[in-house]
Amino acid sequence: MIRWAYAFVDRPRDRFPQACAFWTAVTGSHLSAPRGGAGEFVTLLPPDPADAYVKAQAVDAGPGGTHLDLAVDDVAATAAEARALGAAPVHAEDGLEVLRSPAGVLFCVVPWSGEGSRPAPVPGPDGARSRLDQLCLDIPPESYDPEIAFWTTLTGWDSTPTTRPEFHRVTPSADLPVRLLLQRLESPGPAGAHLDLACSDPDAVRVRHAALGATFVARGASWLVMRDPTGGTYCLTGRDPETGGLPSRGSAG
Repeated sequence: MIRWAYAFVDRPRDRFPQACAFWTAVTGSHLSAPRGGAGEFVTLLPPDPADAYVKAQAVDAGPGGTHLDLAVDDVAATAAEARALGAAPVHAEDGLEVLRSPAGVLFCVVPWSGEGSRPAPVPGPDGARSRLDQLCLDIPPESYDPEIAFWTTLTGWDSTPTTRPEFHRVTPSADLPVRLLLQRLESPGPAGAHLDLACSDPDAVRVRHAALGATFVARGASWLVMRDPTGGTYCLTGRDPETGGLPSRGSAG
């Protein structure tokens, strides 16, 4: 059983402080002390009494990206189940296993540490609220259906098609902070993932993020594609920040 989930912001080491400054600002959090042999890990700590659900990692190679940590009671059993469902092992150490889904999406299985209090949405001075609440998994077309089956079975979460055939939701119970949205890419290529924020007013949140150094990239049906100050792609989506639900039919998420 998945007890908690963490969204991980992975960014190049030379731009890591800039990434941390941006993501703490937009999530209303502050940084923990660094951890790891080279200080490569930090946790974004929300106001008490909520529990953290966003972490960041400095990477030494590549542009970075994002990945999911699943917190469970039995790491070995959950990782074994993931491998039986087609996940590929990447790395294992005491209390941690790193794997890739059948399509190649990186994720980790970690011990649950008693987290259970989801942070509230972040209000802005303009009244618009937002919450980082979703990892969108970008899946090549040939892997889309098998990847839906993998995440549905592994998580045991509610698995629901959206009104747009290129999107599929995998949603946990309301007390967990992060859900999944699978997106079928238009052409073959590597799988990846990006962060999504649910926003009461995406355009107002866009202005706020731009003041913090983010860049607008494109407008979708009910979302805005953005780049953070380090070049990482994410989306501002028109969903209820409290429930993650859509305000009307015809939109993804």
